[in-house]
Amino acid sequence: MIAACTLDAPPFPRAAVHGASTASLIAEHAEQALLTELMLTPKPGLVDRRNCGAHRDMDLQTFLASARAIREWFPRFVKIGYACAHVPARDFLPRLRPAGVLCERDMLQATAGVNTHKGAIFSLGLLCAAAGRLLASARRLNRERLCAEVASICAGLVERELDAAQQARTAGERIYQRYGFTGARGEAASGFVTARTVALPVYDGLRRDGVAEDLALLHVLLHLLAVNADTNLVSRGGLAGLDYVRAYAGWLLREGGALARDGVRKMEAFDDALIARHLSPGGSADLLGVAWFLAQFPAAERLIPLAPHITPK
Repeated sequence: MIAACTLDAPPFPRAAVHGASTASLIAEHAEQALLTELMLTPKPGLVDRRNCGAHRDMDLQTFLASARAIREWFPRFVKIGYACAHVPARDFLPRLRPAGVLCERDMLQATAGVNTHKGAIFSLGLLCAAAGRLLASARRLNRERLCAEVASICAGLVERELDAAQQARTAGERIYQRYGFTGARGEAASGFVTARTVALPVYDGLRRDGVAEDLALLHVLLHLLAVNADTNLVSRGGLAGLDYVRAYAGWLLREGGALARDGVRKMEAFDDALIARHLSPGGSADLLGVAWFLAQFPAAERLIPLAPHITPK
């Protein structure tokens, strides 16, 4: 019998010792996804070991404090998914959200009110909970199943929360109403289509070819920057800012990207250019973390149908 679905989900039962150990590993992957993305350097416009990016209110230590504060929540997200596996996917998100709100509270307390990881909490929290639901049903964890479960959980999210918003209260809602970009909600509802179809194939191929992880991830980030409708960029620089970053990333990729002989130097120049324009592609950084998390799981032997990509209106 599956345990009752509560915010403080109960421990895994004795019969699920393997599931409990797997849950710990899932949570470790989520925490490492945060740290891997953070420490990757140089990232254009983003906080890293080189500088604070296009930010004046946060630095590397702010992000490290944030990661420490929210890492305790990843096992809870897995356990909530496990305990709520009996709840239909369409009804599950309201069961998960109270934990997400409390996780954000801990993040803000650790950073003196600075939003460092709200997008990552949303995306990685959903993936951890989806993994818990799959564990409870004894389904083998792979990338496609994780993404399909998130897509099922978030089905209709864009329509309920963005289409239905009468008055825009957040930057994401304003951007949707003006431009039709769905942001993090759209990515989740599509089963992280950009991470799946853009980031993961590039990352997998480079790692198979023996490219070092940091260099591979920098190259993957360029691919994300070249295509992602990053609402963080739109919020800071409008469509002109988004187009500038996409065009710059595309040019670098045509020149060999991070893999070129002077690729890292060019990434530093890209970083300097975005700092000068106060542009920070936080949405793409979150997708990079999602892609790294998913890369820790095997690919399915055959593709599982997922929700279609949600495109701008």
